[in-house]
Amino acid sequence: LKKKFIEGKGSYKEIKEFKEVYINNLIKNKIKKKLKVVVACGNGTAGIFAPNIFKKIGCEVVELDCNLDYNFPKYNPNPEDLKMLHAISESVKKNKADIGFGFDGDGDRVGVIDNNGNEIYSDKVGLLIARNLAPNYNNKKFIVDVKSTGLFAKDKVLLENNCETIYWKTGHSHIKRKVNEVKALAGFEKSGHFFFNQPLGFGYDDGINSAIQVCRLLDSQDKKISEIINELPKTYQTPTMAPFCKDEEKYKVVESLVKEVLKLKANNTKIDNQKITDILTVNGVRFSLEDGSWGLIRA
Repeated sequence: LKKKFIEGKGSYKEIKEFKEVYINNLIKNKIKKKLKVVVACGNGTAGIFAPNIFKKIGCEVVELDCNLDYNFPKYNPNPEDLKMLHAISESVKKNKADIGFGFDGDGDRVGVIDNNGNEIYSDKVGLLIARNLAPNYNNKKFIVDVKSTGLFAKDKVLLENNCETIYWKTGHSHIKRKVNEVKALAGFEKSGHFFFNQPLGFGYDDGINSAIQVCRLLDSQDKKISEIINELPKTYQTPTMAPFCKDEEKYKVVESLVKEVLKLKANNTKIDNQKITDILTVNGVRFSLEDGSWGLIRA
């Protein structure tokens, strides 16, 4: 507490009847298809809003754990939690739903399960949304978590519509700040925090709005979500490897590795018989190879 902190006067704005204002803003554009969607809220706060909103935009809703219960008796309300994902998957298959959505405890993240009961990773969900938006919002920017798929950088739909992808620091606060700073149309963080600026949103992370964007994607194409995701090039990834390193040392270790990767590129050293084509150092070092493969070292 003896350290110097930022000082200044804050402010707040009171919005009366906020629940109605929020819902009305999200439901103003209906979808034409009668999509059957599983809405899983893990007994968290999204249960107050989500089922009603999806019904009002025109979906047939299968509710899953949408009643409020702060004990969270079924599973952790986390769209990356395997128990939650499994429950959504089983409900999608049982009810022959078109898609399943899982919201976290406070509703600012979403996870997606396809019509076959398979999880679609958040970075791929973000890419599908960006591809769907690009033709109507050309020359726009998308901010992407540095841990995300390299498909954004070379995607034909984004490039044909002169859309720019900016890979940025991991963390929802970093992505949110960058989206606002460069006036990007949207930002996608790997854990499921998605941000949309006007006319799609107000710049904050909202899992329900993110799921609505996926519904609009399905509404605009005569395909199942599993067919749409299968149109993307097939990619593979290793699990995250996190060897122990003391907090006071880890950033120095990463700095030394950044220098080593820069040397490899400068010397045209090949990795798996490929040269390094791009290096990004906003969050550790991310390096890309000639075929689009990439690696990331960060603390």
